[in-house]
Amino acid sequence: MDTLVSIFGEQDNLSLGQECARAIVIFFYAWGMLRLSGRRTFAHWSALDIVVSFIIGSALGRVVTGSAPFLGTLAAVAVIVGLHVLIARAVAGSPWLARIVEGRPVVLVDRGQIDQGIRRDYMITMTDLKEAMRQEGLDWPDGLENAVRVVLEPNGKISVIKKEPCKPGE
Repeated sequence: MDTLVSIFGEQDNLSLGQECARAIVIFFYAWGMLRLSGRRTFAHWSALDIVVSFIIGSALGRVVTGSAPFLGTLAAVAVIVGLHVLIARAVAGSPWLARIVEGRPVVLVDRGQIDQGIRRDYMITMTDLKEAMRQEGLDWPDGLENAVRVVLEPNGKISVIKKEPCKPGE
């Protein structure tokens, strides 16, 4: 135990070398926890994923500087990652739970008509809408007639569903 204290120090009383030793351990621990939580954490970025990432980052940052207990915080982070994995698996298997945890997609534009009330309710600016259209190769405002639907997804991204191009001879 004395050897561990000399390497990692004690809370609120760390040398530069002890903070560096903690940083190395925390780096690999955080990497391992993120690998355990799955690719979803960074690929999907739902509200749940963002909250879990902030909590873990904050807790582990405090461990590096010695302002939080080392082993207790590592255990707490493992519990949070475990909860995240359980909730993510439950959401993946239940459309009902997914709607509660992640929310529903919201239609901003339907057949070229912008729902200004919905757009304002969800704090989507016209600039956001125009940017999403441009990313799909649709100019503003002419491209609006080629958008079947523009949807604000539960993760905050805006999806544009374009009309199918006419085939020659049709």
